[in-house]
Amino acid sequence: MTGNTRVVVIGGGYAGVMAANRLTRRDDVTVTLVNPRSDFVHRVRLHQLVGGSDDAVVAYRDVLAERVRLVVDTATRIDAAGRSVTLAADGTLDYDYLVYAAGSGSAEPTVPGAAEFAYPISTLEEARRLRPALEAAAATAPVTVVGAGPTGIETAAELAEQGRRVTLACGGVLGPYLHTRGRRSVAKRLAALGVTVLDGSGTEVTAVTRDTVRLADGRELPSEVTVWTAGFGVPDLAARSGLSTDGVGRLLTDETLTSVDDPRIVAAGDSAAPSGLPLRMSCLNAMPLGARAADTVLGRLAGEQPDGIHQSFYAQCVSLGRGAGIYQFANRSDVAVWLHIDDSLGAKVKELICKSIPKHLSDEAHKPGSFGLHRIPGGAAKRRQLLRAHRAGTPAPAGKVV
Repeated sequence: MTGNTRVVVIGGGYAGVMAANRLTRRDDVTVTLVNPRSDFVHRVRLHQLVGGSDDAVVAYRDVLAERVRLVVDTATRIDAAGRSVTLAADGTLDYDYLVYAAGSGSAEPTVPGAAEFAYPISTLEEARRLRPALEAAAATAPVTVVGAGPTGIETAAELAEQGRRVTLACGGVLGPYLHTRGRRSVAKRLAALGVTVLDGSGTEVTAVTRDTVRLADGRELPSEVTVWTAGFGVPDLAARSGLSTDGVGRLLTDETLTSVDDPRIVAAGDSAAPSGLPLRMSCLNAMPLGARAADTVLGRLAGEQPDGIHQSFYAQCVSLGRGAGIYQFANRSDVAVWLHIDDSLGAKVKELICKSIPKHLSDEAHKPGSFGLHRIPGGAAKRRQLLRAHRAGTPAPAGKVV
């Protein structure tokens, strides 16, 4: 390809910003980032916004390269044949390559009453809507957090540390990802904060009203404010545009993150499904995928064969209020192992990670290509093993790659 190459990036989260910044490595590439907000949302701090200890936003000028054009608008349709993106407010954008980094949000709740009376917090707008509801409630008002993944645990701990009466309805196991030892540590910390943890069979929420939460075992919990953290979904933009997606709506790609429908479209972050086997939704995953998506585009422009993904997970980090946290280690199959860092040191590790994320993006903005995509020993082999097991419909082994 000769002349200037136009790349449009849809989504200004961790993956989208990383991809946009990295694409500026070439002077003959023009990058446009489309995002519905004028500020970058530091999503891993949304529970702190709810608790009042952080606003969870960063100015784009602090994390986005000067050469990237920011368009504050919403993409409503992708015309792959015509290579254009339709915007909600301001016409269309033509592209030579498209990076699909639309991210994720709260899944539409199917539990009766949840959509009307519960507060999801997976987006900035949702968290900002919950904050005044909590401020309007008395300090002694019962608060129920539904869902015991990282977001639910972090939110319950943050509110309990303020003195709120918090019940965490797990709907099953507390911290499903955690190793048994890590789970015990989290449970101990929540108990110290005064959180009532309801786990095990029968704790799935079956209905939400204005002031109660009903569980599968028949119990009714008083709840003046109900926070909903059970499940994430992705935008339907790809499916609505006629592109191939998985059952959740993530864009189907090959291992180079290239759409199975169009070599001019690549995907990154929570809305990507490489080989139909997406990696776990997380910031830890989004930034490397954003870098890899950019490298795929840059490689094609250079006439090179792009590399496939070869990253593996190795941890999950959860804050437990401002004074404690847990850093849970995992193996290459993304299965938690016994090793973890908890208590005050865990909190320090989590805060260090939260502070490092904007720095990584800023560094990439000022020196594109500086974010390292290190090959994890055995990572590519483990990915191939997982893919074989996935395609065969059998569980993948969690141990040594052979």
